Amino acid sequence: MQNVKKLSAHFSVTPQIAPGDIPAIRAAGFKGIICNRPDGEAEGQPAWRDIEAAARKAGIETRFLPMTGPVPTDQALAGLIRAVEEIDGAILAFCRTGTRSEILWNAVQPLSRAAE
Repeated sequence: MQNVKKLSAHFSVTPQIAPGDIPAIRAAGFKGIICNRPDGEAEGQPAWRDIEAAARKAGIETRFLPMTGPVPTDQALAGLIRAVEEIDGAILAFCRTGTRSEILWNAVQPLSRAAE
């Protein structure tokens, strides 16, 4: 697992992951994974259902909060706030480069106590 950027004590972002990355993600202590990338965005991109199945098999909670651009939707904002409240432990969010995940994280800071 490369290029993980820690944004808070319990929230990090990274570029695209694959089902084969799940053991390393679990070993790194992550308890939740959030996908901010829509399926089918690029050729060769792993399907969310495959990542989700591998994560759940490893005991990692998952959330699918896709964003198609740099402006978070109300659904993505509410979903991230809910995920931070519900997942007990460190969360790893991803998209193609990690940028949309970071934008979403930064957008919820004024709306929640998620950064604490």
